[in-house]
Amino acid sequence: MDVLSDLQSFPDGKRYNSFVGYFKRKYGERLQKIVLDAGFTCPNRDGKVGRGGCTYCDNAAFHPSYSTAGKSLHQQLDEGIEFHKVRYRTTEHYLAYFQSFSNTYAPLERLRSLYEEALMHPQVVGIVIGTRPDCVDEEKLDYLADLAAGKVLDGWTRRLAMPDGGASDSSGSIRTAPIVIVEYGIESCYDRTLLRINRGHDFETARRAVHMTASRGIDVGAHFILGLPGETRQMMLDSCSLINGLPLRSVKFHQLQIVKGTRMEQEYAERPQDFERFSLEEYLDFFVDMLERLRPDLFIERFVGEVPPRFVNETPWGLIRNVELLRLLEKRLEERGSWQGRQLSY
Repeated sequence: MDVLSDLQSFPDGKRYNSFVGYFKRKYGERLQKIVLDAGFTCPNRDGKVGRGGCTYCDNAAFHPSYSTAGKSLHQQLDEGIEFHKVRYRTTEHYLAYFQSFSNTYAPLERLRSLYEEALMHPQVVGIVIGTRPDCVDEEKLDYLADLAAGKVLDGWTRRLAMPDGGASDSSGSIRTAPIVIVEYGIESCYDRTLLRINRGHDFETARRAVHMTASRGIDVGAHFILGLPGETRQMMLDSCSLINGLPLRSVKFHQLQIVKGTRMEQEYAERPQDFERFSLEEYLDFFVDMLERLRPDLFIERFVGEVPPRFVNETPWGLIRNVELLRLLEKRLEERGSWQGRQLSY
């Protein structure tokens, strides 16, 4: 008998805590992220902690064409909104997603200028900041907490579809402070992996950054890569207990993709035996195993990644799109009678 309903009820009738629809449930409407390139770099590129960046990384493979350094933030936002209107025609408000490289790696005054510039766009209701755990400090996080608490932008207001706090009227909620989310690229819970891929920080640094951020009431997300060299499938499954111990709101996972021209492409050519590679069927089953070990209150924002075919030498799963992969995951969960947190259930 399927006892899912007796153990855990997830939104939208799913068997895992999907991030899709989270903003709509919380703020009354769908919010779309607009990826921005604000011209940052990383401390493992400029020599502060290393050179060459992470061994798997070609940043161009991970952001859309409208997001280009050199364009103003408002131009990127305008073009991004037009880009997403094709698919999300009813979306009215957006989140400015500072994604490219490490988006807290600058003096606070520059960060203030960039974040507040993005928030002046009339359709932007918040910011999402992608960064590294070694690129934050108390001062930067205090500022972000003040920004989220409405202590920074005098007179800033946006009307959303329904109240979630603050002044409101019959036509919806008037926000007097922006949404602020910080996403950390953690990638692995194992120090030897982080060293091998040239991250330039250890897992304790990530743990400390997440706790510092969450303690200020800021929503925190984290990103992990499945299949990094030297990690077995059991190691990846065992990392779930470490992830569960972090005060995260959401998590993103994606399978390792070998991008052309990276140092990891050379490493994979030389030592393919060090890499766990998944067929699509294997990955679906493996990720169900992961979900069973993840605490049920974690929002799963992503479980696969899509790199444009021109950036990789092979596409072993074909050109299957994310929406179809989500459908296959839900089907596999149902076939196995499984759900997020099943291994943690009493």
